[in-house]
Amino acid sequence: MKVAVDAMGGDDAPGPIIEGAVQAAREYGVGIALVGDSDTIRKERDRYDLSGLDVSIVHATQKVEMEEAPSVVIRRKRDSSIWVATDLVKKGEAVAVISAGNSGATMATALYLLGPLQGVERPAIATILPTLTGHSILLDVGANVDCKPLHLFQFATMGHEYAEWVLQTSHPKIGLLSIGEEDTKGNEVTKEAFKLLKASPLNFIGNVEGRDVYSGAADVIICDGFIGNVALKISEGLADVLGKLLKREIATSLGGKLGYLFLRSAFQRFRRRVDYAEYGGAPLLGVNGISIICHGRSSAKAIKNAVRVAKTQAEGRVNERIQKDIEANTAIYNRVHEEYLQSLKRD
Repeated sequence: MKVAVDAMGGDDAPGPIIEGAVQAAREYGVGIALVGDSDTIRKERDRYDLSGLDVSIVHATQKVEMEEAPSVVIRRKRDSSIWVATDLVKKGEAVAVISAGNSGATMATALYLLGPLQGVERPAIATILPTLTGHSILLDVGANVDCKPLHLFQFATMGHEYAEWVLQTSHPKIGLLSIGEEDTKGNEVTKEAFKLLKASPLNFIGNVEGRDVYSGAADVIICDGFIGNVALKISEGLADVLGKLLKREIATSLGGKLGYLFLRSAFQRFRRRVDYAEYGGAPLLGVNGISIICHGRSSAKAIKNAVRVAKTQAEGRVNERIQKDIEANTAIYNRVHEEYLQSLKRD
């Protein structure tokens, strides 16, 4: 099994990207194809002991900058590291592509080269969130600003399979993010999606509100990409502010400093629970391949864990399971959607 890693993508690339990829090759026994400028990569790669490891270099002459529009990659940068890495997956020379570079370009390239799985209307970006009971999946968090009920229905199917086979969550609970727990709350899209999910074989627990996202009430939380991205960015901002406020309070008094000495291990455990590096990256679910989108500030630890996630997703045959479920649930969607349309006519 080989994973293609965009060595040039990320705020501090290629250093931590290559370090994490080498660690993953050693710890998880996978092959790694480092994609990008070969001279730059070789200088960094050769700092490590590679004996017994399969860590190769695939040359790419171009790099996608963080501020560049995704369309630029498709039109003018077809020898960029993200394009070449994704193309390795398309050719079957790698099972997954991982990038901490321009997320829009990573997603656009995956959609253009790999395409969606058969029956999937809209791929979705999923992110892992810490909760009181462990963790949950939130999707979509940015791939689709506007969604139809069918899209939310398919997001739930994709999230179910990912939770079950990658996160090892048995019979995951599916929640639909809305403005109230009652099935009558929400806009027309969420109301119809509620009926679709209720009629499906999924373990649908109903609507969940924003306050429930981190409670652990649901293992998979479904929403459109606009709401999901806003929720994610608010969460990231809140976590950053809380961390800074806590440090400030600890530093302003002797009691705070002494208290920290006693609670240091608890703080370290807490930091690990909320550290995005523990989860590796956000999978783009629903494409005909495995694409992991990592944070621009990804450390070596984050890249190593992203490789682990990609390996687990491949071994669990998640894409095959998603496609099978999508096909099986098409009849449910058609029936419920028709009933919904008839109810609108009666009203």
